[in-house]
Amino acid sequence: MAEQSSKPETRPGNSKKPHRRRRAPVPRFQMRVSTKYEPHKPAEGKVLTCSSETSLKPNQLLELYRYLKLTRLVEERLVNLYRQTKVVGGVFRSLGQEATAVGTCYALQQQDFITPLIRDLGAVLVKGIRPREIFAQYMAKAWGPSGGRDLNIHFGDMEKGFIGPISHLGDMIPVMTGLLLGARMQKKDFVALAYIGDGGMSTGAFHEGLNFAAVQRLPLIVVAEHNQYAYSTPTSLQTAVHDLAEKAAGYGIPAHIVDGNDVVACYEVAKHAADFARGGGGAVLIEAKTYRRKGHAEHDDQRYVAPGEIEWWETHNDPIDRFEKYLLGRKVATNEQLEEILAGVNKEIDDDCAWAESSPMPDPEQAAYGVFDNSVVPPAFRPKVLEN
Repeated sequence: MAEQSSKPETRPGNSKKPHRRRRAPVPRFQMRVSTKYEPHKPAEGKVLTCSSETSLKPNQLLELYRYLKLTRLVEERLVNLYRQTKVVGGVFRSLGQEATAVGTCYALQQQDFITPLIRDLGAVLVKGIRPREIFAQYMAKAWGPSGGRDLNIHFGDMEKGFIGPISHLGDMIPVMTGLLLGARMQKKDFVALAYIGDGGMSTGAFHEGLNFAAVQRLPLIVVAEHNQYAYSTPTSLQTAVHDLAEKAAGYGIPAHIVDGNDVVACYEVAKHAADFARGGGGAVLIEAKTYRRKGHAEHDDQRYVAPGEIEWWETHNDPIDRFEKYLLGRKVATNEQLEEILAGVNKEIDDDCAWAESSPMPDPEQAAYGVFDNSVVPPAFRPKVLEN
């Protein structure tokens, strides 16, 4: 056997330029993409609960339950405020898909970043944003995070690892790749998780951002919320793949499919993906199969939905009902403990909503501040020439 040369390989016809060796491939975890996956159709006579395989401790499971109830009840209070005309703009609910946001975000570490969709209130709450901030933001109050400049969850908190969503939702993916590239250059260690819907996955910015993250092996987790509709367009009419996770193959990254209404499974798959990304494996795509039981916003009457579809999901596959069955069936909690958690959530919402309602509306001139860095650029007042 000939002795292997230690000299670098050269390009044919050019002995002066050594050919760079290709990087050794990083081991990938198994791609769990199954065409038989139908989480919304339980076996005959079987009641859906949650995954029995988990590393979560009982106190963590109860904390997950609290976040699920907090998410749903904050949104219910927002609907009440909306009907009282106290909300400025629309209300975008996550009814029926709360487990996806709560479970995946709960798997992250404190230093990690998220960028949610408008329907990922649960992830925002897990990141430490208080209900009072959400109420004040929706009512465009002066005490809200954006001081009345913007609405719903269009704000951010860098200290809590929360990047506000961009209305052009696919654009959040390249934003997060930029964040991670900057972190690498500054030798900072964190994972970033970006949420995207099935409609957003069909936009150019999504593909460009994910391709860049894959090539650079950035620790980006993309959670694709397959909730059956992109506004009013069924998923089958705007993408040809059966499973959104199939799109990961085009970028050479691993993918998982998870039952998005199983909060335990969502936690476990996100924890696995975060460990993989944090260890140098690069980007990961998670498809969470779930269902949006409300329209795009409160004004959407969902006339495009087949009769009985929403009611079926409410009866058979509600994420909170499933988790309650899980907690009670495994004796993690009693009915009394769950009621105590609910009482605490209701009190927090009452107190925080009262606080937000007591906030004044912002002074009009405050809209001129905070648009640019006012230590460099003066406040953006309306030019005098336009005032007449």
